[in-house]
Amino acid sequence: MTDSTQLRVLEHIGEVSAGEWNALAGDYPFLQHEFLAALEHTGCVSERTGWVPQHLVLYDARGLAAAAPLYRKEHSWGEFVFDFAWARAAQQRGLAYYPKLVCAVPFTPATGPRLLSRTDLPAAPLHARLLDWMRAEAESGRVSSVHGLFLDEAARAACERAGWLTRRDCHFQWHNHGYADFEDFLQRFSAEKRKKARRERRRVTEQAIEFITLHGDELDEPLIERVHAFHALTFMRHGHVPYLNRACFGRIAHALGRQFIVKLACHGRRPIAAAVFLRSRDTLYGRYWGAEDAYHSLHFETCYYQGIDYCIQHGLARFEPGTQGEHKLARGFTPAFTWSAHWIADKPLRRAIGAYLSHEGIAIEAYASEAEAHAPYKSLPRPVAPPEWPAAPAAPAARERPAGT
Repeated sequence: MTDSTQLRVLEHIGEVSAGEWNALAGDYPFLQHEFLAALEHTGCVSERTGWVPQHLVLYDARGLAAAAPLYRKEHSWGEFVFDFAWARAAQQRGLAYYPKLVCAVPFTPATGPRLLSRTDLPAAPLHARLLDWMRAEAESGRVSSVHGLFLDEAARAACERAGWLTRRDCHFQWHNHGYADFEDFLQRFSAEKRKKARRERRRVTEQAIEFITLHGDELDEPLIERVHAFHALTFMRHGHVPYLNRACFGRIAHALGRQFIVKLACHGRRPIAAAVFLRSRDTLYGRYWGAEDAYHSLHFETCYYQGIDYCIQHGLARFEPGTQGEHKLARGFTPAFTWSAHWIADKPLRRAIGAYLSHEGIAIEAYASEAEAHAPYKSLPRPVAPPEWPAAPAAPAARERPAGT
């Protein structure tokens, strides 16, 4: 890079224009300026919640050249890449593990870009410049370490070139192999697995449950309130407070419009459950789910089968339904690696974590291989190419809204 470049740290995403930031972020929904701004403006991301924005930006004579979403953390919650054992090991050595820096999207276990750069510039030196600054922060002692979470291939490769420790995990994803419709998809299953999937879907239908698909630009405030309440119930039933408050939920829905998707389950005209998804040009991301009561097979239908239906209908190539779950295998999802990268300033601790990650990586590979053997497919062809984006789906036919929405 030349001396004309300027590196800055932003305490608020609003310090950079939405147009410049989004030109680098592309259509990945979780790095849209509007998404990050909603987290900040509604207090979901703040010093109070332990996520302090430290977004890294690099300017040249033409404007914003590179950027990275960066947060100073005083804990490890909301990351979905677990390093609590590392924090304990640091404490045993008399080291302070917090604060640390996290290059990630808060509360979002979805693979995507983390090192952003303008398309008219070579990416590698820009990525290296961003990583050099993060590493220098750790070496200075101001933070103990830096962690890049759910990295796309470009970010993972950049971190490996810079000598960071890399870590893999196994999630489950669905891939579109050119299916004409859901029944065509099921035809790729073994007979026994196909029968079980059909039975699950039939059980939902037999309970007189129907689905409405709505996008962010089709949601009114009462319906946003209802969907947020469903998702909050899921957290509370597990003894947790939702990461996203009502204000943030509504702001994201309105700002992202057709990239924000709700599958609303209704019994008659009454909403009883909902799943929330976000989408890019080629990928659907399952994010939140909730139901007012227990209904047989409703979770599988709402969160998985309805998402697969959406992908087939709109030609999306991939569906990331979120974390956890061998139960996804029987519904057509297969193992996929996710990646993180870590720079630990303390050398003995870095060596110990590196040795641990070598053993963990072998175990993760074995787990993925064993899980794949339980996939329901007879065989899989190659995935289809994704559609052009943006290509807004045709406006839905007018439908009667559920009561009270």
